[in-house]
Amino acid sequence: MKFLFDIFPVILFFISFKLGERNLEFAQSLVDQYLSGLISGGKPTADLAPILLATAIAIIGSVLQFGYLVIRRKKIDALLWISFVVIVGFGSATIYFHSETFIKWKPTVIYWCYAVAFLFAQFLFKKNLLRATMGTQITLPDDVWSKLSLAWIAYFFVMGIVNLYVAFSFPTTTWVSFKLYSIAALPVFIVVQGLFLSKYMEEPT
Repeated sequence: MKFLFDIFPVILFFISFKLGERNLEFAQSLVDQYLSGLISGGKPTADLAPILLATAIAIIGSVLQFGYLVIRRKKIDALLWISFVVIVGFGSATIYFHSETFIKWKPTVIYWCYAVAFLFAQFLFKKNLLRATMGTQITLPDDVWSKLSLAWIAYFFVMGIVNLYVAFSFPTTTWVSFKLYSIAALPVFIVVQGLFLSKYMEEPT
């Protein structure tokens, strides 16, 4: 359930883009009615309407998601803060400059921010973020924690590169689909990670 909550803005983005793509005139009318005052130049071309509409809805979804956590006084971790700031910042730039370039860079910026956070924590502050999160649940040798952290750094870095490749080598509709389906890469990575860790976990007595 938490996983679905975390990707809520991405799901909204995907659905609204696909609907807007299939109903260009309706998407254009919504953009003209609700976003024209926020767009430099006033009126973008019709082909940009789906991505602008989807971006605006994703921003609203992210704000609602964040507001829910604040109202419920839930803990907001650093990674969620990064996601929120990036989606609002790059999403707003996408709408204002009516350019899909900004929103296409958004996943890569998030991935690389995560990678830098893990990298700095490990090598600058001598703190393993995974160990800080999971250390009470499993016991692993120090070198294994380090390898695990490096694996996550590599994962985020590679995913950032892959996103840029798909975003600027294929049509926008392909990238939007990739953006949603690439979420499945994380559970797969976690499963592979679990298989690697299984030999280090203590057997129950």
